[in-house]
Amino acid sequence: MLRIHFTSEDFPRIRLARNPDPLWEIVCSLHRLQTTRGRWAHADWYRTTRDTLAGTPLGALARRLLVPIIPRARYFPDFLTPHESADGLTAALKAIVETPPTRVAHEVNTMKRVCGAPDWAPTLVERSAREEVVKALRTYHDAVIAPHHDRIWASIASERALRGREAMDTGIDGLLAGLTPAMRWRPPVLHVDYVEDRDLYLAGRGLRLVPSYFCWQRPISLADDTLHPVLVYPVNGCRPPAPQRSPDASLAALLGRTRAAALGAVALGATTSELARALGVSAATATHHTTVLRDAGLVMSRRSNNTVLHTLTPLGASLLRPARRPGAAAPATLAEFQPTAP
Repeated sequence: MLRIHFTSEDFPRIRLARNPDPLWEIVCSLHRLQTTRGRWAHADWYRTTRDTLAGTPLGALARRLLVPIIPRARYFPDFLTPHESADGLTAALKAIVETPPTRVAHEVNTMKRVCGAPDWAPTLVERSAREEVVKALRTYHDAVIAPHHDRIWASIASERALRGREAMDTGIDGLLAGLTPAMRWRPPVLHVDYVEDRDLYLAGRGLRLVPSYFCWQRPISLADDTLHPVLVYPVNGCRPPAPQRSPDASLAALLGRTRAAALGAVALGATTSELARALGVSAATATHHTTVLRDAGLVMSRRSNNTVLHTLTPLGASLLRPARRPGAAAPATLAEFQPTAP
């Protein structure tokens, strides 16, 4: 059990990650490859990733460099998931390379003591060794994570929309109480199902919440309590399914004013009842429209208690983005409320 202790100064410093965190997604995806747990929820990703890695130089590289230092275990070095990852992959990889050797040595020794480390791990104190790991991380990301960009981003965007509504409707208490079944909010302590028993005292530093597509069931935090506090948690019930109908059939069914209006109405997130009121139709009719939009890959839907929240996928947002004349300034659009790629 991880107990995160809040003070009154921490509440205004809670932040929900705006974009998928590239390094945490790399880490969690590597963990998914090391176990069968949760594989059903990422079945299509696993199949394509298996083909990408099996018998390939990238697969050998991942086995040699990445899995040994990012094991699915009680500990792996914190410097591999730096705070700078919030600013995108390039900033994160630069931070890894520039990690002070003394810190690298300390965390490698911790790994040896807690769960074991590969024989070559001590060489990570050398900048050239960290540069080699960074190259492997980028290659892995480009081949394994980037091809699933739209699905990952749609999930995180939906999670942000839902949590934003909860925070506005019920305040911080509601936000912390509804994150995932693996967390229980008993003010002023957030109890988190965890790999070990420990306490984290925020002491006014706040907490960065990072929803993750590849994280499964149990949240993850940094081992070093002196670093920026972060809690990575699984996006609960927010993985858009692969369309069951052919895209051509769904897009043909999409044509028409009402569904175009429905698409615009969910640009900032809308429940079924809100959508029905906006369109002037019954809840059953609104549900039919969102089903067609979802089958076409334009919206995703997730249930929270007794309501269903609908949000745009990147493809849906692109359809709302007006065409621009060459050289014209970009106007403000509804699509600007979607996350921007790092």
